[in-house]
Amino acid sequence: VIYPPHSKLTDKEKTNICYLSFPDSNSGCLGDTQFCFRFRRSPGRKVSLCCFLDQLDRDLPVYLKKDSAYYYGYVYFRQVRDKSLKRGYFQKSLVLISKLPYVHLFRTMLKQIAPEYFEKSEAFLEAVCSDVDRWPPPVPGKVLQLPIMGVIMKLRIPTYRDKPGTTPIVQNMHQADAQISMALPTVHEVDLFRCFCPVFFHIQMLWELVLLGEPLVVMAPSPSESSETVLALVSCISPLKYCSDFRPYFTIHDSEFKEYTTRTQAPPSVILGVTNPFFAKTLQHWPHIIRIGDIKLPGEVPKQVKVKKLKNLKTLDSKPGVYTSYKPYLNKDEEIVKQLQKGVQQKRPTEAQSVILRRYFLELTESFIIPLERYVASLMPLQKCISPWKSPPQLRQFSQDDFMKTLEKAGPQLTSGLKGDWIGLYRHFLKSPNFDGWFRSRQKEMTQKLEALHLEALCNENLVFWSQKHTEVETVDLVLKLKNKLLQADREHLPVKTDTLKKLQTHINDIILALPDDLQDILLKTGTT
Repeated sequence: VIYPPHSKLTDKEKTNICYLSFPDSNSGCLGDTQFCFRFRRSPGRKVSLCCFLDQLDRDLPVYLKKDSAYYYGYVYFRQVRDKSLKRGYFQKSLVLISKLPYVHLFRTMLKQIAPEYFEKSEAFLEAVCSDVDRWPPPVPGKVLQLPIMGVIMKLRIPTYRDKPGTTPIVQNMHQADAQISMALPTVHEVDLFRCFCPVFFHIQMLWELVLLGEPLVVMAPSPSESSETVLALVSCISPLKYCSDFRPYFTIHDSEFKEYTTRTQAPPSVILGVTNPFFAKTLQHWPHIIRIGDIKLPGEVPKQVKVKKLKNLKTLDSKPGVYTSYKPYLNKDEEIVKQLQKGVQQKRPTEAQSVILRRYFLELTESFIIPLERYVASLMPLQKCISPWKSPPQLRQFSQDDFMKTLEKAGPQLTSGLKGDWIGLYRHFLKSPNFDGWFRSRQKEMTQKLEALHLEALCNENLVFWSQKHTEVETVDLVLKLKNKLLQADREHLPVKTDTLKKLQTHINDIILALPDDLQDILLKTGTT
């Protein structure tokens, strides 16, 4: 059943969704299980709602921006014994498909609706959809109230202006009416400490592997463990965006199975979460494998586990741990391990442990990225180089050698006490998809900033006076160029003040009015669409 019935999915998408909506038979998930997956959209599909979501996308932090090539599937699966059924079991999944990576929000929502749906019929889904139709747009930074079957979920979607690592608290207000309300502390975060518990001693090495976009596979006993671990890995380099593909739950039926498991070329830069024992054989040529058992929070302090040699990983029954021959660039930070171990001894709540771990990853990522930010900012031409009568100047080229020279005085040692081969880590990072994605988005921002400064320079000129000293042909040319500039500012959402745009429009109108009537008519009709 698909709801709403007019939702259009291609046959390939439907097949992918069907296979990804159920745990592999060996997982033996009895009772209720929640997990999430991510799959490629079929090419050539019309994009609905796109412009509307694009506007909201601009205000999101980079790691929450939607990737139009992928959908997320959020699953609530139930398997219980039922003698009245032929197979002896009731097995059903309710799956919510979205472009938005709001894992915690949709997980909470499914917890509210799935159990009731399994007992009722499709009519219940209709009622759910009419609730969702009443939801306000997902505007970042606003406290949103989302009704769902008698409950109101209160939440706030982060914005790029939020200080990284802070989450403004959404207060749970007492309401006079009968509606129960629940405040969601986050829309997208997973329980970081719980996910990293099985590989506790290797968190820093895993951070390096994710940062460098290395091929990683997570072998887990069930889709909920595989999907949570993959999402935790992807989020550990936040506020950087992980730019390669990642699949929280991946099966042998996936349409990309052949592409990702081929031995004819090096494993691609992806993170896969798998549960089928077949993958232990298929992916044994992958360079980094994380094997996790059932995720349980340790009652006692976890034992130190060595990194294991890849050749020791023969089956999925192999002991939990990290199997790789990778040598980390940075020396191990013993402090964070001690801090978290102490938390386990003192029975510190897992939420508090996750906060400590998230802050640790954030500080590590920021120490790494700040020297790059500083160097890239120096590629911006000086404001005095911007002339209203010439095209905006180009950004200077990124030079790896020049960047490396800056590290001696302004490297990560300014903000991090960690020793090690930072230079080697940067060299490796500069070849990775994560650097490519980060640098491209910086380039785009800076080019738009130059365009905006150029517009402001034009606004501060006396354009009518200029047009009086030039020929009609040159004046018409200027008007058309200025109109194009206004259209570009609107189309690309350039960071320009509204006053500047109004001022420019006034300039254009004044120039046109100073021209002969026949030209006025033509120019007033041109370039406004």
